[in-house]
Amino acid sequence: MAKDKKHKKNKHKEKAKDKSGPTMAETADRHLMYQAAVQAADVEVEFLDKIFREIRGRQPLSFKEDFCGTALLSVEWCKSDPKRTAIGVDIDEPTLKWGGEHNLQPAGSDVASRVTLLQKDVREVLEPKVDITCAFNFSFCIFKTRGSLREYFTKARAGLKDDGMLVLDIFGGTECMDTLEEETELEDVSGTYVWEHAKFNPITNEILCHIHFEFPDKSRMEKAFTYDWRLWSVPELKELLEEAGYSKVRVYWEQFEETDDDDDYLESNGEFLEATEVENQESWHAYIVAEK
Repeated sequence: MAKDKKHKKNKHKEKAKDKSGPTMAETADRHLMYQAAVQAADVEVEFLDKIFREIRGRQPLSFKEDFCGTALLSVEWCKSDPKRTAIGVDIDEPTLKWGGEHNLQPAGSDVASRVTLLQKDVREVLEPKVDITCAFNFSFCIFKTRGSLREYFTKARAGLKDDGMLVLDIFGGTECMDTLEEETELEDVSGTYVWEHAKFNPITNEILCHIHFEFPDKSRMEKAFTYDWRLWSVPELKELLEEAGYSKVRVYWEQFEETDDDDDYLESNGEFLEATEVENQESWHAYIVAEK
């Protein structure tokens, strides 16, 4: 699900183009497409900085990105201030290598010297302690039992400074239990991002999701990414974080507003505000902030 992006299905697609040779889907880089479709690293760094300053009254400098993938967020964190450091942790070596070549090296030697990439299980990295640890893009949903997720939360807390915080994001809404494909036309690259709910089991809350990419030549990168998750609810996350020892858990809810061209369509305005009660929606995205 794209964050801080539009959630409206495309109504118009370009006609197929006659061409010889490989298709656009065959030559496209799935990681570049993912970053364009799903990630808004500058916006997320701004959000993390803002909430930490508001809650803790100081500037956050040290950062750990669990399930970091291509480490785009870690690089953006260090680009935002010359005093900042980041640790990116992921178990997948090829993805980390791609991030080093395409995100870390192009950022320059100063930024690169302040980013450490580790191919490890996120539960194994407890030092050095940091101001903020994040697990974004719903990555922690790979833990499907209360015990395994509570263990991760406990380990993440152990890796925080005394006034540190863990920040998660989560999605939900009435349509999450439906099988669907949601399309978003991309602005920075040529193509369409397709988010699919392929399967949902209401007994276990397990959800199978795919990301596909479609291109102007009518080719499609099928199942560029696949996610086999448990879709956790906000109260479950709050309870598990409290059981893991966090002193306070806050929820920041995405804000929507009507657009001029379609009164029935709400679009994110990019703001997330702390909330304790909201109206349910077909699709929503929220941040969970847990204070050590």
